Amino acid sequence: MQKPDSLIFDMDGTLWDAVDTYAESWNLIFQKLDIQRTIKRDELLHVIGMDGKKLTRVLLPEFDEEKGMEVYNAVNQVRREILPTSGGIMYKGVTEGLKQLANKYKLFVLSNCAVGIIPLFLTWAGINEVITDSMAYGTNQMPKNHNMHLLMDKHKLQSPVYIGDTNGDAEQTRLAGIPFTFVSYGFGNTDDYDNKFDDFESLTQYYLSL
Repeated sequence: MQKPDSLIFDMDGTLWDAVDTYAESWNLIFQKLDIQRTIKRDELLHVIGMDGKKLTRVLLPEFDEEKGMEVYNAVNQVRREILPTSGGIMYKGVTEGLKQLANKYKLFVLSNCAVGIIPLFLTWAGINEVITDSMAYGTNQMPKNHNMHLLMDKHKLQSPVYIGDTNGDAEQTRLAGIPFTFVSYGFGNTDDYDNKFDDFESLTQYYLSL
């Protein structure tokens, strides 16, 4: 495998766990819209990483796509409001690891989240200065493989690696034609990876040693 010049990270399940805050944002909107339902953490874990349209089909099968996306957009508006204070849990070693890796690589965050979530995460985590750029599904409603290439073209990346925690991440990375690194501590599972790490400290040490 070619030595990488850049590392592109998934966000949820790779850098942090904000599922409890995400659940809260759903439930606040359900209350507001008088939808008789409560979403629990375990239910959300199964859909983390899905794009908005797919996620609403799974979570809100009783609504058509237009109504489902209306609810989804309302949820994300609330999420943007509560995220700066509710935050999430950074995985062990991530904050320090990213700061070390930034001395050697260009670092990016690419997620299937809505517009505005990644900047709030970067500010909350205090890592704005080490991330070169980011890209969210909500920007253009395009899949990760497409957005990987947008980042590659924009920043003239020659040998990026995508780092994520689900089989969907693996599939999208293969479609983009770049190597995939799997972190097993996140929300998903896959057997399709070029490298696998069980904690962020090991990942950091590996990429620093190349």
